[in-house]
Amino acid sequence: MQSPDLKLRVRDYWDEMSCGEVYALDGSAARSLSRQEIARYALEPYIEEFARYADARDKDVLEIGVGMGADHARWASGRPRSLTGIDLTARAIDFTRLRFAMAGYQPRLYVADAERLPFPDASFDLVYSWGVLHHSPDTARCFAEVKRVLRSGGVARVMIYHKWSLVGLMLWLRYGLLSGRCFRSLDDIYFHHLESPGTKCYDVGAARRMVANTGFSECTIRVQLTHGDLLQGAVGQRHRGFLLDMAKRLWPRFILRKLAAEYGHYLLIEARR
Repeated sequence: MQSPDLKLRVRDYWDEMSCGEVYALDGSAARSLSRQEIARYALEPYIEEFARYADARDKDVLEIGVGMGADHARWASGRPRSLTGIDLTARAIDFTRLRFAMAGYQPRLYVADAERLPFPDASFDLVYSWGVLHHSPDTARCFAEVKRVLRSGGVARVMIYHKWSLVGLMLWLRYGLLSGRCFRSLDDIYFHHLESPGTKCYDVGAARRMVANTGFSECTIRVQLTHGDLLQGAVGQRHRGFLLDMAKRLWPRFILRKLAAEYGHYLLIEARR
């Protein structure tokens, strides 16, 4: 499939429902956004530790993929010199604009493509993206664009999906083994069954090479066990059924937290230009 066609499918997928919107489907707009924010940080407390919002102070910050704006609002609380956000979908931009309007702020938000950021070279001190770049057909180009818009010494904090994860194992069991296709690759399963069409996952080595090939001078990567791996919250929205319901009831979360930390679904990447 040609990249432009795939990108349209990705955009249409997220224009149907923004990431996390499942937690915001009840009550007024203010209540819905609050519910989504509470659920987000309850299920993913490691976001704040990784993002380090206080680092925004007096810096020019860009967020790629604002979603429903919860992280973007926290970046604003860090008192950056400037804060800019983009998203591939107008739906996400509207949610984020509404969140900021209720707080009395006027955000700088744009519908834009992470593969072609509409900003000059060396525009930002810090670029942040949580769970977005792996959805773009050309993730490597996204990282190159992040590097391009960063100033010398600037920092990128990016989460992308980890290939060798409990989430991947569960998807392989469902769409490989139980479908009679035990030799089906994880890459193919992720492409067709993990969130938007074409979603990709990376092992640590591949992620490190992708970042290095764009010319970043430093890179650290760590694996994070997630609520998806632990079957918590509204995971499995695309994969409902008896087996998933049973797994959620019987999943040995305590044991997995102790023994399977290296098989988390997130790769947390910090790279310096």
